[in-house]
Amino acid sequence: MQEPQETRAEHGAPPSFLYFDLGNVLLYFSHDRMCRQLAEVIGVEADAVRRLLFDTPLELDCEYGRISNEQFYEALCAEFNCRPDYQRLAVAGSDIFHVNVTMRAVLGQLIAARHRVGLLSNTSDLHWQFFADGRYSMIPDAFECVALSFRLGRMKPEREIYLEAAELAGVAPEEVFYVDDVAANVHGAREAGFDAVQYTSTPQFVADLRARGIPFNY
Repeated sequence: MQEPQETRAEHGAPPSFLYFDLGNVLLYFSHDRMCRQLAEVIGVEADAVRRLLFDTPLELDCEYGRISNEQFYEALCAEFNCRPDYQRLAVAGSDIFHVNVTMRAVLGQLIAARHRVGLLSNTSDLHWQFFADGRYSMIPDAFECVALSFRLGRMKPEREIYLEAAELAGVAPEEVFYVDDVAANVHGAREAGFDAVQYTSTPQFVADLRARGIPFNY
C-alpha cells in the first residue's frame, strides 16, 4: 500500500489549492430526515424508503450520475405505486441540510485572503440543484471549481475522482490540501497524492491550515 506523501508544508511550500468536502463539513445533513420527509409525501413508512434508497443501488446510482432525477422519481413511483407531485418530492428529498456556521466563517476568511478553493463532493444532481440555488451563502459561487461525483461518474474514495479534481483545478495532486469528514475518503485522497485531513472540529481544521503555512484571519 502506498504511503501518504510528504506535505508541501513540510518542504516550506503551502498548498496551492484547497478542496472542501460538502456534507458534514460545510453543510450538515440528515439521511433520517430525508427518509422521513420522502415517506410523508409518498404515504409510506420511513423504513421502507430507507430500504429502497440504501439497500438497493438507487442512491448510489444517483450519486454516480447513472440515472437522472426523473428516473429517480419514476423508481420511487414504481416501488410505492404512487405518483406524488414531483417538485414536492424533490424538496422532501433535498431539504435536509443546514450550514456549519463556523466553517462558513473560515471559508470566508480563506477567500478574503485570496486562496484558491473548490468543492469535492459525492452528491446527486437533485441535491446539487437544491443547495446550489443561492439558499446557502457562498455555495457554489465562492468556489473556483466543483468536482461532483454525479458529473464525473466517479465517487470518493476512488482514486480517479481525486485526480480529476486536481486536473479541474489545474494543479498537481501534491499541491492540493483537502478536508473530508469520512476517514476512508481522506485515505483515498492521500493515496492519490493529496495532503488530506479528516474534519472533526473547526478549531482542529484551523490548526491544520496553519500547520501548512496557509495565512488567513480567523
